[in-house]
Amino acid sequence: MPAPPLAPCLFPLGRNRLEFYALLPGNPNQGSAGGLLAWVGALYEPIMEVNWKSCLDHAALTDVGMRRANNQDSSAVALASDADAWFKRGHMFVVCDGMGAHAAGELASKLAAETIPFTYQRLLELPPADALRNSVREANSNIHRRGQAHAEFHGMGTTASALVLLPQGALVAHVGDSRVYRLRGSTLEQLTFDHSLVWEMSASGQVAKEDLPSCVPKNIITRSLGPHPEVQVDVEGPFPVQVGDTFLLCSDGLSGQVNDEEIGAIMGCLPPSEAGRVLIDLANLRGGPDNITAIVLQVTGQELATPASSELGPLAVTHELYESHAQPRNPRLLWVLAGICLLAAIGLFFAALTIPALVSAGAAIVVGALAMLPPKSQPLSELRHLAPGAKLGRGPYTKAECQPSESLVATLGRLVEQLRDAATEGNWALDWSKFNTYSRQGAMAAEKREYAQAIRDYSRALRSMMNELRNQRTKKRTSDDESVLGY
Repeated sequence: MPAPPLAPCLFPLGRNRLEFYALLPGNPNQGSAGGLLAWVGALYEPIMEVNWKSCLDHAALTDVGMRRANNQDSSAVALASDADAWFKRGHMFVVCDGMGAHAAGELASKLAAETIPFTYQRLLELPPADALRNSVREANSNIHRRGQAHAEFHGMGTTASALVLLPQGALVAHVGDSRVYRLRGSTLEQLTFDHSLVWEMSASGQVAKEDLPSCVPKNIITRSLGPHPEVQVDVEGPFPVQVGDTFLLCSDGLSGQVNDEEIGAIMGCLPPSEAGRVLIDLANLRGGPDNITAIVLQVTGQELATPASSELGPLAVTHELYESHAQPRNPRLLWVLAGICLLAAIGLFFAALTIPALVSAGAAIVVGALAMLPPKSQPLSELRHLAPGAKLGRGPYTKAECQPSESLVATLGRLVEQLRDAATEGNWALDWSKFNTYSRQGAMAAEKREYAQAIRDYSRALRSMMNELRNQRTKKRTSDDESVLGY
């Protein structure tokens, strides 16, 4: 099989991706040439910088919403500084949604968004998945400690959803009800499990989410960083990454107002910066009851795609992490098999078939003994490699088909007309040119059943109107401040 083509923005001249992966520290196929860092350092000083714009498009956006006085959401983006950093730790994206009175929630989410990337980069002695989990644990400890030390911050907390893109795929660490999605083609998958009362009740098998009574509150979360000295962190992945994959990290201020089908269709029709802004605008137009934060990223180059297993060794994790996220050992099948053998032995005995009866009885004893054996004990810090195709966690948890549809086009068209009517009745001082152009183009595309184009045009009409309103709000706030200051 020929070696993969050179990736100019990532690999130094004369070396291809196959050779780079073979030298990764921790790779079971690592050759005698030593670690990647030593090899690169011997040839290149300093290690080359990387232009990630040629293979990754991303945007991080936040909005206070329509009903909140302050923004308790926080986010972080930490791109690898060079090729060596990419192979060791990848790119990290974090969204946190704080909770607590006054400034407590804001502080909690800020601490988490700062602590997780910093600690993840510091724990270089651990495999990436373990470092990711421990960085979230460290954030929990910091927030809890600060809350215990100051009465005004007591009980503060935050959600935390972190996505790391690695050569081996995408890893996710998660606590709370913020979400991480992946859009591949027209399929939107939720990679995280909501730690909320609604999801926990549904997961218990008592009742499906859609059948829960309306009296069950949707905003009660069952797990968060800060309130307790220890927290259970979900780790998911690695999920293979392909060119064109688009990921979304968001707080529930977005996912609570915009459904999955709308999220996927808009992400599929618009580049990350536009998609993030339109999704936030939609949440605001539907009431904006909470702060809204979104990080949208799209893999645009082969350099960040997960290579074939022959090129890259499996992901290493500690035995502790593997056991905590593996399926629990279930000897039920062995006991069933032992019971069958025993019943067969009894039947054969009464049929005067002594030797077959003894054989079946012996098999029942052996299988029963195997079922009673405890799992093999290994040191918790010992490293093990995931089997090809294996992953931690049970995600994705939901899937939705998100083809551009006539119903979504109609929804966006109605919003455009409602905004037009409100602006006309309120005599808003606006520059109507972009809004009118995009709304007219959207209507024409809808008539031709070009739904993807109609979504793009209507989304841009909404965005232009909301930008005008934001600019007016900013000007008004500036004018009010100047009046107060006596300028």
